[in-house]
Amino acid sequence: MFDRNLVDIDVLIEEINAVLPQIQCRQCGFAGCKPYAVAITKGLADINQCPPGDEEGVQKLAKIMGVKPKSLNIFYGMSKPRLIAQIDEQICIGCTFCIQACPVDAIIGATKQMHTVISLECTGCELCIAPCPIDCITMIPPKKEINNMQHDPYRVNHTSSLGTNVEKKKAADYAKKRYEFRLQRMNHTKID
Repeated sequence: MFDRNLVDIDVLIEEINAVLPQIQCRQCGFAGCKPYAVAITKGLADINQCPPGDEEGVQKLAKIMGVKPKSLNIFYGMSKPRLIAQIDEQICIGCTFCIQACPVDAIIGATKQMHTVISLECTGCELCIAPCPIDCITMIPPKKEINNMQHDPYRVNHTSSLGTNVEKKKAADYAKKRYEFRLQRMNHTKID
């Protein structure tokens, strides 16, 4: 186990957060990846509560924390292939509940107007499903690469298989930026 007196907690939190997938799905029991990272450092959460991070994520967290690796705790869910949200635009009533629930602003639309998911931005968190009053949101496999994302070095094509660690890291970093931007926007909106 690491010695908390010798480790800068803020640095440790950022190191843990950096290896989390940044899906922001809340399956771990916390409000997002960074709150989960904070909870791990405080001993309020275990290293095996992130289903999207899978066994590989548990291994990385164990290494950072200096503890023995363990199996993913299935109480929090099972690891599964990445899916993205799709809204049935023919029956969407424009309630905006899905927009409010999306942690990375991947859903666009206006009140009483049809909404749509920007599939390249969707992390697959599934948080938009429960608030939808008419069940018009389903999770589908991402389409094959349809868009060249090379113009932005911080972004990868989320429709790829995300098979390599480099691609996963780029996708996580990009999702983290979108999530942080949304938090800033929401805080700014509350102040005004």
